[in-house]
Amino acid sequence: MGNRILVVEDNEKNRRLSGDVLRHYGYEVLEAPDGASGIGTARSEKPDLILMDIQMPHLDGLSATGILKSDPATKDIKIIAVTSFAMVGDREKAFAAGADDYITKPLDTRELPRRVKALLEF
Repeated sequence: MGNRILVVEDNEKNRRLSGDVLRHYGYEVLEAPDGASGIGTARSEKPDLILMDIQMPHLDGLSATGILKSDPATKDIKIIAVTSFAMVGDREKAFAAGADDYITKPLDTRELPRRVKALLEF
């Protein structure tokens, strides 16, 4: 069985694109449309890695990442922070929240699976 990846993304098209790319490379993909449901899914399903959008309504990805990394049950799940608004300091904020990697949108469909594979093997 392949690794399980949770895609937490409020934009359905982006969620579908990420999922399609990851499935193509043999990953099992779980999806969540917002930070709160992402946390719930991470806690119940224990994915190997989470692709976490940073800009989401209600509970943003940085807050969700911090919650997951401070929870003993989910702290070891690898998290890649994803943002379309790459502002100065965003990378640092993502790592400060506990993200293991950081990528920007639009997603590079060749780079994404390489980064995922590298984190899962780390």
